[in-house]
Amino acid sequence: MARIVGHLSIAELEARYRAAQDATEARHFQAIWLLAQGRTVLEVAEVLAFVPRWVTQLAVRYNASGPEALGDRRRRNGKAASLLTGDVLSALAERVRTPPEDGGLWSGPKVAAWMARHLGQTKVHPQRGWEALRRIGWSPQAPRPRHPRAAGADERAAFKRGSTRRFRGPRRRIPTGRSRSGPRTSTASA
Repeated sequence: MARIVGHLSIAELEARYRAAQDATEARHFQAIWLLAQGRTVLEVAEVLAFVPRWVTQLAVRYNASGPEALGDRRRRNGKAASLLTGDVLSALAERVRTPPEDGGLWSGPKVAAWMARHLGQTKVHPQRGWEALRRIGWSPQAPRPRHPRAAGADERAAFKRGSTRRFRGPRRRIPTGRSRSGPRTSTASA
């Protein structure tokens, strides 16, 4: 049986367990709540499908640091967003209203290059550019193509010139008449 320090009462532990929005935090509070009720580490591990060593580590963490030590601590690792900050996103939202320097459509690599210039960095990964576009709610909008008969004669001619014909007639036949694995033999001469 693990000894639990009285940071919170048993009723407060139960209330935190039942009110937790995060599943990991709820299971951690449930483990501490069950241990505080007097259950053994093995019983708690069996109920929660945890390894007994993990239940012991949770108890040690809770005893040392209190309720703040429970839950998924990876989410609060103290690192703030370094690239996609509010001012960069607002400047990007302003910038994408005009076409990029090459005159095409905005893409992840183009936004990443713009972000690198804006932030004074040598390079920003293209994925960060795409994430920035998604964060500002931008999506590539292209008009639907019109019906082919709605195009003028010059547009049809330009389309026909741009497309190449792949099929130019029957393909060459590959001879498969005889085997080439050995010398020719005749069965009639025997």
